[in-house]
Amino acid sequence: MKRIACAGLQLGADDYVVKPFSIKELVARVRAVLRRSPGRPLDMTCVRFPDAKMEADLLRRELRFAGAGRAELSEKEVELLRYLASNPDRAISREELLRCVWRIDPQGAGTRTVDMHVARLREKLRDDAEQPRILLTVRGKGYMLATGTVAVERQE
Repeated sequence: MKRIACAGLQLGADDYVVKPFSIKELVARVRAVLRRSPGRPLDMTCVRFPDAKMEADLLRRELRFAGAGRAELSEKEVELLRYLASNPDRAISREELLRCVWRIDPQGAGTRTVDMHVARLREKLRDDAEQPRILLTVRGKGYMLATGTVAVERQE
């Protein structure tokens, strides 16, 4: 049994569970793996933009503006926003976004999908494409949310 577990870990497994196991142990191990996976912030429910007086409700997939209006977000826009908000004050490359949000290998992927989704998200955020103040382009690096953006996680 130990040889199989060792081989699994050497092949890339994060953990293993020996039978018989309790459901509580399995759930605890899954949660531990998720905590070690920054690309999957599953508990984030809201992103607040205090300077722009709006918030993104990730569960309802909508932007709410103080005083006036709402905008619906697509599932990919929510995932993109969630990933950017989970990596504050860091420019994230197109390649990383393709790998972690779209889950595709960026090698040889001649796609503009990241740029197109960023452009649509900027429109919905009412962010000026020429001089963005919320969803920033960091030349030669990638994209990031402006400082001051607040990610809110679900209460347990």
